[in-house]
Amino acid sequence: MPTYTTRFGSLEGYEKGSIELIDDDPKRYAFSNVFDVAGHSRPYEKVCVAKNRQYVLEAIRAEGESEWRATAHDEFALVMDGEVEVTLHRLAPDEAVSADTQGSVRLGHDPAGPRMGRVVARRGHMTLLPANSAYRFSAQWPAVILLQSLDGEGTVYRWAEICQTH
Repeated sequence: MPTYTTRFGSLEGYEKGSIELIDDDPKRYAFSNVFDVAGHSRPYEKVCVAKNRQYVLEAIRAEGESEWRATAHDEFALVMDGEVEVTLHRLAPDEAVSADTQGSVRLGHDPAGPRMGRVVARRGHMTLLPANSAYRFSAQWPAVILLQSLDGEGTVYRWAEICQTH
C-alpha cells in the first residue's frame, strides 16, 4: 500500500507543486500552488486558483489593511498561513448589495451599519463572511487567505501564469 506524506507550506516556505497525471487517484493531483500565487500577488488581489461552476476559490495575499467589501451571499475565508483580523459590519439598508450580485463588491466607504464584531483567524481557521454584511481584512505581517465565493467583481484570472504544462 502506498504511503503519502503531508507537508504544510507557508508563504515563506513551500514546495511548488506539479501535476503528474498517472491514474484517477485524487491524491496524485496537485490542487493548486496557493502560496506561490499569493507570493506573486499584490495585497488583497483575489486570484482564482480553482473554479467549480459559478464558485471560485481565490488566493489572497493579506498584508496591511484591505478595503471594505460587501456581499449579498455568504463567503468563507480560510487562513492558510499567518494571522488575519476580520472586522464585520451589518450593511445599512441604503448599502444593500443587489441579491443577484455575484462575489463581493468594493464598498468604497466605511460601512454605516452596526458593527458585528471581529475575528482573529490563524492558520487553519475558517471565518464566515455572512450575506448582507461588509468585511475588512487586516494583517500585520504577510498572510494567505483562501476565499470561497462566487465569480464576481475583482476575481482575477491568471491561468497561464499559475498552471504548469510540464
